[in-house]
Amino acid sequence: MSPDPILPVQRTAIVTGAASARGIGRATARRLAGEGWAVAILDIDGVAAEQVAGQIAGACSVPTLGVAADIADEESVEAAVAAVESTLPPIIGLANVAGVSSPVPFLDVTLAEWDRVFDVNTRGTFIVTRRVVPAMIAAGIGRIVSVSSISAQRGGGTYSKVPYSASKAAVIGFSRALARELGPHKITVNCVAPGPIDTDIMGGTLTDARKAQMSADVLLGRVGTVDDVAALLTFLMSQDAGYITAATYDVNGGLQIS
Repeated sequence: MSPDPILPVQRTAIVTGAASARGIGRATARRLAGEGWAVAILDIDGVAAEQVAGQIAGACSVPTLGVAADIADEESVEAAVAAVESTLPPIIGLANVAGVSSPVPFLDVTLAEWDRVFDVNTRGTFIVTRRVVPAMIAAGIGRIVSVSSISAQRGGGTYSKVPYSASKAAVIGFSRALARELGPHKITVNCVAPGPIDTDIMGGTLTDARKAQMSADVLLGRVGTVDDVAALLTFLMSQDAGYITAATYDVNGGLQIS
């Protein structure tokens, strides 16, 4: 039985949706850089992506790149990942963090709204992952982690409703099936399912009153922070997580007990 391959010293992690100032993606990118990863930030806001990449490079002294990318568009992703490949070390890690919310009641959901949510949360996760997997296969090792949601497990109940919950449930199924196919290549594929986290995807900055309401049934008595989630994402991309795959990890303070 062969041991797990070792993560190369020179390695790049792509983090999607990491330009948001209060987002899980930016916190994850910072943590990965602190662990020695070169970091590529793919975001619909290319200017912000470049700024964040520059900040992380200055703080952590690692190579970085910020690239504009519409993850729902295959040509946009192709151009962005090609830029990463030509600039940074081999792509070994991918954190699929980019996502959009949808608090629209079901009977008000239009086909356009349904497609908007699935285009980013599900189609985008597929397009980016499909593009970077060949590099991981060539390297003989890889780490893929995607952000799902407690809404996928308990049918909403936090902020977003049916389109969001369905799209995030698809991410779990996608990850489990992909883990089967990529296991022989020593590539791990996992999901993280956050509960209520204080990010702008919850409809903007949470007030103290809304935090109290949302944490009423949380066993730990508070809403989560972006670093609560980023810490787990970073671990799942580490050397120590080499025997963890096809798993979905809850980060919800006990709101949902799976």
